[in-house]
Amino acid sequence: MNQGSRQKQDTAGDATRPRGRPRRAPEDAEARQRLLRAGLIFLTQKGYSAVGLDEILREASVPKGGFYHYFQSKADFGSALIDAYHAYFVDKLDRCFSEESLSPLERLRAFVADARMGMERHGFTRGCLIGNLGQEMGALPQEYRAKLIDALEDWQRRTATCLASAQTAGEIAAHHDPVRLAAIFWIGWEGAVLRAKLEQRPEPLTIFADGFFAMLN
Repeated sequence: MNQGSRQKQDTAGDATRPRGRPRRAPEDAEARQRLLRAGLIFLTQKGYSAVGLDEILREASVPKGGFYHYFQSKADFGSALIDAYHAYFVDKLDRCFSEESLSPLERLRAFVADARMGMERHGFTRGCLIGNLGQEMGALPQEYRAKLIDALEDWQRRTATCLASAQTAGEIAAHHDPVRLAAIFWIGWEGAVLRAKLEQRPEPLTIFADGFFAMLN
C-alpha cells in the first residue's frame, strides 16, 4: 500500500469516529466501578449539584477521556448512580429480611441497626443517595424523578412483605395494613436519615425507630 492510500484509509477511519467526542480511553475493567464508587461517596455527602466531575475523576484516578468512555454526561452518570445505589440497597434489604435466625420484625430492627452503624462509620457525613437527590429534584434532570420514586416504592414493597410476615407471626396487631406501615416507615426513615446527617448524631434515627415499632401493637 503506498503512502497516498494509507492517508486515505486513515482519513476514512477518522470520519467514522463521532465528532466532538474524545478517543476511547484504554480498556480498564475497574474504571467504571471506581467512578461509581467515587460518585456514591461524593453524592451521598454533598449531593448532585455541589459535586464537580473533576473531584470524582481525581478520587477514581480516571482521566476525563476515560469518563466519557463509560458515560455520555454527568446526567448519564447520575442515572447510573441511582441504579447502582438502588441495587446495593435492595441487596442490603434482602439480606436483612431473609435472615431466618430472626423473627420477621427483628429482621426490620436488624436493618435499622445496620443502617445506623453505616452512618456512624462515616461520622454521619453520608446520607441516602435517593433521599439526597429527592431533596434536589427541582435542579435535576426530570427523568430522575421516576427512577427515584421507583426505588422508594421497591424498598416499600419489600418492607411490606416483611411486615406482613411479622403480622402473620403475631408480632404486629391484626388491624394494621402492612403496605401502609411500609410507606410510613420509609417516609419517616428518610426524614430521620436527613436529620441525623444534619445534626451528625444518631438520635433522630433512634427516635423514629422507637416510635415506629411502638405503634405496631
